[in-house]
Amino acid sequence: MRPKNLEKEEAIRTIALQIIAEEGLENLTMQKLAKAANISPRTIYIKYKDKEDLLIKLFIEEVLGPYETAVLENFHASMDFATGVKKLWQNSFRYLTRNRTHFALLQNGKTSPLLNKAYQQANIEQGQYFKPIHQFFKQQVKQGVVRNFHQDIYRALLFAPLLELVNEYFDYTERPKQIITEKVILDCCEAVIKGMLK
Repeated sequence: MRPKNLEKEEAIRTIALQIIAEEGLENLTMQKLAKAANISPRTIYIKYKDKEDLLIKLFIEEVLGPYETAVLENFHASMDFATGVKKLWQNSFRYLTRNRTHFALLQNGKTSPLLNKAYQQANIEQGQYFKPIHQFFKQQVKQGVVRNFHQDIYRALLFAPLLELVNEYFDYTERPKQIITEKVILDCCEAVIKGMLK
């Protein structure tokens, strides 16, 4: 791809993520995206079949991969439970609060068929992403630290409270004082850790 085409591609993706974050997934149209990127709609259709194709590629290439890399930074499946969970929370919080547009697509992906379609289109099997976290929980179960649940339940127990706190963080960016700090995140993480212990 020529440099100019790469710039257009990057602009399309960046602006699409901004529209989703500011106006919601349902308000992203190819026409609106083309206008905001100052290009013709035909330019978008050269790369993407339709809006769904754009969203699926955005989700996999722009959000899921970078999010996984950030979450797993300095995390090891062999960590003790409290240290491992804290590391996952700290990494997630830092990444998501610095990437509001990615967070918006992650949140939208949960409530639409987008996530499942993205996985199917890319032939992504359940557990393919975040493998060290799955291994981490298997070891914790084996050691008798936590109860034996399906990996989707661990994901919900581990990340749902954090994602709600990130939502609150963004709500408070418009207010005089931010109440969701890293200290608050760690305090909440401690509560989640205690609740998950056997």
